[in-house]
Amino acid sequence: MKLFQRAQRSLFGEILDWMLTPLLLLVPVSIGVTWLVAQGIANAPFDRALEHNVKALAELVTVKDGQTQFVLSQPAREILRADNAGHVYYQLLDGHGTLLSGEREIQRPNVDDPPGPGTVLLSNSEVHGNPVRVASIWLASGTDEVPPTLLQLAETREKQSVLALEIIKGVLLPQFAILPLAVLLIWLALVRGIKPLSVVEARIRERRPGDLSPLDESSVPLEVVPLVSSVNELLNKLNDSIDTQKRFLADAAHQLKTPLAGLRMQADLAQREGANADELKQSLKQIGRASVRATHTVNQLLSLARAEGNSANTHRQPCDLARLTIEVVREAVPRAIEKRIDIGYDGAEAGAPGVVFDGNPTLLKELVRNLVDNALNYTPSTPERPGVITARVLADPFGHVLLLQVEDNGPGIAESDRELVFEPFYRVLGNEADGSGLGLPIVREIANQHLALVKLEDAHPGKHPPGARFTVRFESGALA
Repeated sequence: MKLFQRAQRSLFGEILDWMLTPLLLLVPVSIGVTWLVAQGIANAPFDRALEHNVKALAELVTVKDGQTQFVLSQPAREILRADNAGHVYYQLLDGHGTLLSGEREIQRPNVDDPPGPGTVLLSNSEVHGNPVRVASIWLASGTDEVPPTLLQLAETREKQSVLALEIIKGVLLPQFAILPLAVLLIWLALVRGIKPLSVVEARIRERRPGDLSPLDESSVPLEVVPLVSSVNELLNKLNDSIDTQKRFLADAAHQLKTPLAGLRMQADLAQREGANADELKQSLKQIGRASVRATHTVNQLLSLARAEGNSANTHRQPCDLARLTIEVVREAVPRAIEKRIDIGYDGAEAGAPGVVFDGNPTLLKELVRNLVDNALNYTPSTPERPGVITARVLADPFGHVLLLQVEDNGPGIAESDRELVFEPFYRVLGNEADGSGLGLPIVREIANQHLALVKLEDAHPGKHPPGARFTVRFESGALA
């Protein structure tokens, strides 16, 4: 039950509701329990007085020769005298149930086996339509042939009700006076209890826009620590995202500076006076090459940013690595023909067992494309020694191993440079091939997101040139 309905949920209001609602629901329960307890407390002294009075009247009853005699003395009449708060009735029956004296309407106790003489039995009954409390006592007749005589004393319950009501008033009225004070104390306790949240809010509001340092968890209650920890994790992710964006902008500005400067220089050369047609054609050729390099650099930067921006929660689906690799090889055939390089695929067929696993098909295709482009860029080809590039996918469905390999017969990469080539913008000295230095960092980033390991080794150890072989090994946990 909600005491206070709000358009927007409030933590303060929710706690207040859950504390005040049970408190208010317990009030009628408390009244009922108090009434029952008060009735028991009020009845106890009157029951004792009723027992005493019926025993006092029993002493006035005598039995001689089977005849029962009952003489009311003046003190006994005081017992039977009624007052404004109630009425007292008595009844005397002989062993055969004949009324000897008193009120006829008092009912006999409903007991099969009456208790022994002198024992008082208390019960509830009615006299003239009014509820009464009855005390019954059996008196010995003196002979075994005559049943015991029954004496009953009944008293109306007005005085018990008045006493019970006074007890309830004495107990409940202070409670009703204390209830508003309790609500006020609960309110103040809640205000003080949620104050640490206000302190955290104030600290966040006072921060500068660029301050993404973690919040202090030691100054907040234990219950708030998980919330602060989650905020700190979000701040760290936001800080990493901002660093990635800054790095992307810095890398883009750095890498585009050279081709753009070359474009401007070639444009100035083309516009100089006295330039002949051959010089103009050469300048236009250089402008075209610089524009292609700038376009390639931008595409690689965007690919790296996309790869770094994808988290483990990126949407994944079953991917056929063999099919993706074959598609990339087919797309690279025109460029390979232009460079007189023999490129081909050798390995498991599309749809073969073990080549399908959960991944991001766009990123995986980008990984294969960068490996193939890298091989095309750095593999020389001459009529005497044509360049050869082979892409293959090897699957072991029983061992849950899936390998992607791209190898060439180029100059290879020295062991000292094999780890550095995975750093952004690093290029091996003495190599004049076109490239941005971003292809292999993209490969490693995508592989890491798919729980894969990238290994670089000689394709033909002991031969010259040794070539290069890139192997991407996918962990068994990523396989479908």
